[in-house]
Amino acid sequence: MRLLLSTLVLALAASTGAAAQAQACGSGGGSTVCLSAGGSAANVQLSWTASGNVRAFEIYRDTDSNPVGRTRIATVDKAARSFADTSAASGTPYWYWVRFTTDAGSYNSGAATATRGAASCTPTPVTPWVNAGSGWAQTSSVTVKTGGSAILGPQAANGGQWSWNGCGTAGASREQTVQPTTACTATATYTNACGAKSQQSFTVQVGGWSNVKWGGGGYVTGLIFHPHTQNLLYARTDIGGAYRWEASTSSWTPITDGFSASESFHQGAESIALDPNNDQLVYMVTGLYSSADATARLYISANRGASWTSVNLPFSAGANNRGRAIGERLMVDPNKPSILFYGSRTAGLWKSADSGRSWAQVTSLSPTRMTAEQLTAAGGSAAGVGVVVYDTGTRGSGSATQTIYAAIAPDYVNVAGLSSNLYRSTNGGASWTPVATPVTGYHIPHMVRAADGMFYVAFTQGMGPGANGPGRLYKFDGTTWTLLKSVDPTQWTSFGFGGLSVHGTGASTRIALGVTNSWGNYNGQQVVQLSNNAGNTWQEIAAVMPHTPANDGFSGWIDDVEIDPFNRDRVLHVHGGGIWETRNASSTTPSWTERVDGLEETATLGLGTPPPGAPYTLINSSGDIGTWVHTDLTTKPTMTTGGDRINGNSADMAWSDPQYIAAVSFSHATNLGRGHWSGDGGKTWAAFATLPAGAAANAGGEANIAVTARNRAIWAPGNSVPSYTLNNGASWTATNLPALPNVNIPRSYRLVADRVNPNKVYAYDSGGAWWGGTSGRVYVSTDGGQTFTLSQGSVAANLRANPFSATWLAVNPYAEGHLWLADGNAIYRSMDSGATWTKLSQFASLWGSRQTWQWPEVQGASAVALGKPAPGASYSAAVYVVGAINGVWGVWRSDDGGANWTRINDDASQFGGIGQIAADHKVYGRVYVSGNGRGILYSH
Repeated sequence: MRLLLSTLVLALAASTGAAAQAQACGSGGGSTVCLSAGGSAANVQLSWTASGNVRAFEIYRDTDSNPVGRTRIATVDKAARSFADTSAASGTPYWYWVRFTTDAGSYNSGAATATRGAASCTPTPVTPWVNAGSGWAQTSSVTVKTGGSAILGPQAANGGQWSWNGCGTAGASREQTVQPTTACTATATYTNACGAKSQQSFTVQVGGWSNVKWGGGGYVTGLIFHPHTQNLLYARTDIGGAYRWEASTSSWTPITDGFSASESFHQGAESIALDPNNDQLVYMVTGLYSSADATARLYISANRGASWTSVNLPFSAGANNRGRAIGERLMVDPNKPSILFYGSRTAGLWKSADSGRSWAQVTSLSPTRMTAEQLTAAGGSAAGVGVVVYDTGTRGSGSATQTIYAAIAPDYVNVAGLSSNLYRSTNGGASWTPVATPVTGYHIPHMVRAADGMFYVAFTQGMGPGANGPGRLYKFDGTTWTLLKSVDPTQWTSFGFGGLSVHGTGASTRIALGVTNSWGNYNGQQVVQLSNNAGNTWQEIAAVMPHTPANDGFSGWIDDVEIDPFNRDRVLHVHGGGIWETRNASSTTPSWTERVDGLEETATLGLGTPPPGAPYTLINSSGDIGTWVHTDLTTKPTMTTGGDRINGNSADMAWSDPQYIAAVSFSHATNLGRGHWSGDGGKTWAAFATLPAGAAANAGGEANIAVTARNRAIWAPGNSVPSYTLNNGASWTATNLPALPNVNIPRSYRLVADRVNPNKVYAYDSGGAWWGGTSGRVYVSTDGGQTFTLSQGSVAANLRANPFSATWLAVNPYAEGHLWLADGNAIYRSMDSGATWTKLSQFASLWGSRQTWQWPEVQGASAVALGKPAPGASYSAAVYVVGAINGVWGVWRSDDGGANWTRINDDASQFGGIGQIAADHKVYGRVYVSGNGRGILYSH
């Protein structure tokens, strides 16, 4: 009881702010001194009265009422009658005495107590803002180009005072312009009018990376609006991480670029959840492919994705599996946000009661965990528990939401022996009962709750993406189902229902419905259907409506549609290649804009850079979009080999005549390899008249081509003997390179042509795999790639066997016979056309727990490129390597032939790992890399 009473007294003292306490008096030597004390946010204010002849005053303080052990904090003049203690800690109660001296001796006033409080002066929140030249953005991190500058301009804008330190900041101006030469941190301190202080740090990087412009290019599987903060929107993708919308620049900011090479599996975001009570908090479950093993991970950010912590999860995720737009699977309880539920693909429903740090299976729904055999029987990709929805219109109550729905796919229903595709709990997940649905055996891709408590539920037969029908849309009041819309297959179509969003309540509820697997743009087509009267009538708002740009597709995989919770006329939808948005959905002819600025999700399979003087800058070979020739890194390219749904695998140019380009690719439409050539720098293209042996059937990403001169090339199809042409593909002849042994992994020879002496061509066999493969080896041709001889020096080097994708061979275009090789673990160099090889000691793989598997967590050296040398450099080319030095993975550059290395990226620019690389021959220091599902990036 004494503790509770003491706590109450302290609370009352803190709440009174600067109110004076009763006087505490003490007498001696013919004098009396009475002291009072009062606390404020700024200090503890002491005042006293004195009678008699007092010669001096001293101020003492302690944290209890016992004067033993007290501390003198000041000596004041005999005329003083007050003192401000600014050194008192906020929230701590203190006892004070005035010791006074008379002619007869020294005596004490009574003890007065006070607490310096914060209740009367709350620190002002500081919001970070940065302008790096493209407008203001709400962020605390910025990268400036070398020699460039940025303005740091935090808010609040009025009142109070600012002070700064770091990055060359100075003075008391709120806005600070910084122009650092190296990475630094600037810290702003804001003192408000009542004296409370707030701090905000800004992380400033120098140099940095930018995307080569494409725009979209991949599948955005979900859009997630924060329900209570305007313009706070996130996008999750199947292989390229996640993004946050920046309203000030109408562009997307990638928020997973800090994921390292060891986190490449987690570049797929299966579900994102936002805390309705805290708009800084973001949860994201990742993992590219589902399995019976525990491979998923939960990432948690307390600053809108600027930084992350992670937790390994006891189940798997499948961000790039079928059904990847179903959801959201992850949900935060709006009333008690420490509770999260997650619907997994193979292991049922899971719950966390500690904000995601630990998880337990909700066995009351089902304890079933699918086995590997059951997953295979389900087609290798189960949808499982796909949607979790809370039935509540409140938030922040502190009590867990009691009514919860879980939508369950047919695959898990069958394996777990459940009786419905929809289950409900009315006790916070402790127990579950099946809900009878109007159709059975369908998927429920989305289930949304309107503000009035009505549920809208989409049913569709297929899993998606681009789920086939039949499709049904119902509303559900907890008891009764009402059919709102249906679609059934016809002779030529099999539309399904995918995306679903609602806005408003009652009879005027607006519903946006994505009609998926509906391809094309014509009158009568259904792509995005809109109802303004809770589903009584419908109109099409996407097909045959104005789109900018007009020639980009927008139909197909309409598996997510979202209405802005703050603007019912703003509707966004995904389609397989990015995001479309209208801001006038109420119009009879809504206009749509492609919203993909900053969003780059192409999967790069090959990069090529021409010699100085070429009319283009870069050749880009990517999955699904084909091969493109870039003349401007900041605008979307227009020159391409053409075709729909094409994987561009590789391209090369004649170094002496870069107008001639040869490219190899794969057509999803025909399932066959293709070859094309251009004689005018990519403006026009023609197909090769014939294909070499193996090229049509073996057209995976390991297929590659090397060009020695106009009309002359060597083509290495996957798992095949390379062939050469001397007549621009009119005929092909097999080289004498040996056939590659089958090690159950795609492989090929990697071919490169010597740029100084095109009669020399080099072929690298990486060995295939660390299991069952042979040591890597290099073959050399001196007749333009017709016949090859094994380099005995490469055999003696004992190159490690590794997959094609983890190895590399490159030539120095400025020195004949200078070869650089990455065998996955280390870098090797040859200065004599491959006759002898030197291993560089700096690079080494990071093994972690995989040493016994002989499979590193991070490859020591997986890619190498050579570009324009530094002015006055001792070596004829700048060398760039993707790998690890002293345990640090990154992109490294050497200007002295490999003696010294400088890392040119940072931890915020790792892009989930890097596959392809090419160096610029016009600009020193510029290198192009492929992020993991992040398109092409270049250094500056």
